[in-house]
Amino acid sequence: MIAAWAGASPVLLVAFAVVFLPGLAIGAAGRLRGLTLWALAPVLGVAAFAGLALVYGAVRVPWSALTIVAGLAVLAGIAWLAGHWLGPRRTGPRPAGRGIRLLAAGLVIGIALTTVRFVIYVHDPAAISMTNDAVFHLNAVRHILETGSASSLQVSSVVGSRGFYPAAWHALASAVVLFTGVEIPVAANMVSLVIAAGVWPVGVTWLARRMAGAGSIVVPLTAALSASLVVFPMLMFQWGVLYSFALSLALVPAVAGLVVGSAAWMTADSPVAGRARSAVLLGVLLLAGLGAIALSQPASLLTWAIIAVSWFTWWAVPAAFATKGLTRGVLLVAAAAALAVFVALWIVLSRATSGSHWPPFRTKIEAVLDVLLNGPVLLPVMAGVSILMLVGVVVAALRRELRWLATAWVVLAGLYVVAASIGNPLLRRMLLGAWYADPYRIAAACAVVIVPLAAVGLAWIAGWATRAISRRRGAEADAFGARWALVAVASLGVAALIAAPMIQMRAVTQGTVDAESRYITPDYLSPDERALLERLDEHVGEGERVIGNPSTGMGFGYMLSGRDVFPRTWAHPRTPQWQLIQNDLRDAGTDPEVCEALETYGSPSFVVDFGLGESTPGRYELQGMTDFDDRPGFELVDREGDASLWRITACEP
Repeated sequence: MIAAWAGASPVLLVAFAVVFLPGLAIGAAGRLRGLTLWALAPVLGVAAFAGLALVYGAVRVPWSALTIVAGLAVLAGIAWLAGHWLGPRRTGPRPAGRGIRLLAAGLVIGIALTTVRFVIYVHDPAAISMTNDAVFHLNAVRHILETGSASSLQVSSVVGSRGFYPAAWHALASAVVLFTGVEIPVAANMVSLVIAAGVWPVGVTWLARRMAGAGSIVVPLTAALSASLVVFPMLMFQWGVLYSFALSLALVPAVAGLVVGSAAWMTADSPVAGRARSAVLLGVLLLAGLGAIALSQPASLLTWAIIAVSWFTWWAVPAAFATKGLTRGVLLVAAAAALAVFVALWIVLSRATSGSHWPPFRTKIEAVLDVLLNGPVLLPVMAGVSILMLVGVVVAALRRELRWLATAWVVLAGLYVVAASIGNPLLRRMLLGAWYADPYRIAAACAVVIVPLAAVGLAWIAGWATRAISRRRGAEADAFGARWALVAVASLGVAALIAAPMIQMRAVTQGTVDAESRYITPDYLSPDERALLERLDEHVGEGERVIGNPSTGMGFGYMLSGRDVFPRTWAHPRTPQWQLIQNDLRDAGTDPEVCEALETYGSPSFVVDFGLGESTPGRYELQGMTDFDDRPGFELVDREGDASLWRITACEP
């Protein structure tokens, strides 16, 4: 395993460059520096990739390595020209040398622990997530490579649909393939690792700096604790698999950081002209950030909005009552307008999806305990993090400047309680529709505020303990406490990895637990089946179609071979013709109606037989699409173990 990941390290470097390098160039042009630059680089990079894909799709410029580099170069050039107008700009106070060392140590801990847990779970760089959504996502990357379009308005055509589908993640993964020539699963896993161990820890650390200040020990503690939760980032690469949602949620902290403490940002330059330039820069960055989230997964805009509106309300309302006259009125109107926009956004995004799909699975008391003990969706309770979080909630509630953080936690935790325990259809649709009422996604969204709260709690405990047992006071006590807190987090993190290197998924609707990683299980797509799909191009012509039961993982065939495999997603069509095919395909040699039904789907020439299928949620047993041995009208073309490929001769003229 280690050798395989070491061999894939050049691809990882390219994936890192794809996600970070364009944003570093653009951000540096905007006079961003230090942690600010690194935190916002993925935001700007994702916005650049997804935006270019939209433009190229509209004007029919092919998505290729050359056009990507050219487009990014133009964007960077524009940014550098605009940067001359911005002039020299300071980004606020920076930590002293000791603070920088603590920050570096915290980031190393968070990044290292996340990387190890990711590598252990995925196991192999070329592994495929054996989950329903992986079929669509990986096939979409193949579709981008073949059609030359990564536009969010066109990528859904991979499954014959039209309209918007957020394709930022797919644009990044396809770019890695274009730049390296590696297999799609390798590119997908490397981009996922960069998101989990790069984008997330740096972004949430910068959010902590924005809320607590550059010199606060909360900042390095947040960096270290970024790896402390099961629900994010790892859960999103286990459940689903939710590549797009993982990317969008990893971007939320940095984009939220643009709002939190924005008043200080605006006064970074004292002259009026300087503040105006800062306002323009902040507006551009915020627009790019919201665009990046929307083109990754729009539901995460609500997570951002909960944080942003909580902060703005707690800032604007007290400020309004601390002043008089016109200023008070302006602030109160602004707070009311922010709430109105927030409600409107919530309604729009809730109605923009297909609605609530997940039923409740816990009692109300159990759901509340899930939140308090950090054991959502039946995952193991995390007592240590829970204690830190609860202390952080109390500390935040007592400090006016942090009450917004406690408020955001209450709202997000409340959404999980509703998703887990309340069955009212209207309530679930209106409150949870943007997330499909999926408790896994909502639990993951809570991580954006849980990690900073736990860091606040740990900072308070470390400071109290240091002052209680030593004569250290002030900054010296904070630094001493932070050092030992980082040692504790690192030690407990390593111990947790040794004790439970792989925390398995719980299925909330079935009450089951995964027996092994979803990247190595043979239950969906076995090694024999994958081998057969990888050589489809040896037997199937470019203009020929292959069909099969999508519940067997055969949909990965398009991604693996480039041949026209149908369906290209986990779900089968809901038509009378497909109903006939799935029940009676093996009788095509004696039933002419089957051939007529096949004409509806392009008269496929081949069928893969990967067995009966499954009856678990989202999967189906299709009796007519297996057992073709000795059936008239079918000719064996290829076999690998129990997997086989058959030519449909019954319908040939």
